[in-house]
Amino acid sequence: MTPRKQNDLRALRNLISNAHDLLSTTTLPDARFTRLSNAFSKKLDNLKAAGALHFAYYNFCSVHQTLRVTPAMQAGITDHVWTIGEILA
Repeated sequence: MTPRKQNDLRALRNLISNAHDLLSTTTLPDARFTRLSNAFSKKLDNLKAAGALHFAYYNFCSVHQTLRVTPAMQAGITDHVWTIGEILA
């Protein structure tokens, strides 16, 4: 991969990551971080996996009202709305 392509890929990842960071406090269920709830992750790996699934769904499956497409489609990473099965495959 050329240095320019690597920089372009990093820029796309940062764009998606930054867009998610702005909304993550309102979209990620707070219950996952609450020790006394049923959704509490007892292992750090489980918490990471749940976060990764949430980020993937947010960026690839969820059509955003203001964009009218997914963030991944807006960034040009994909050309269609993904299904949950495509994420899990």
